[in-house]
Amino acid sequence: MSKNENLSEFLKSKRVQASLTQMDVADALGYTSAQFISNWERGLSSPPIPTLKKLCKMYKMSADEVFDRLLTQTIHDVEADLKRKFFKKSKTA
Repeated sequence: MSKNENLSEFLKSKRVQASLTQMDVADALGYTSAQFISNWERGLSSPPIPTLKKLCKMYKMSADEVFDRLLTQTIHDVEADLKRKFFKKSKTA
């Protein structure tokens, strides 16, 4: 597994390794649809922190590894957003 793999790809690969379907995960977490899990795995949204902790147990993942990926992804997202806002061409500049 690549260290550059983003959180969404990581979660999907760990779910597949655990031999779980998106619906299996949705059911275990109390969701009526697998759409939440699909959205996490496509990077459209991220699971809440308490849910990430549950996924660590379900997928047999190290909490440290998940935290590191979450931190890296968060830093990347904040940096990209800040660059976009800072270097955005404004009409007054």
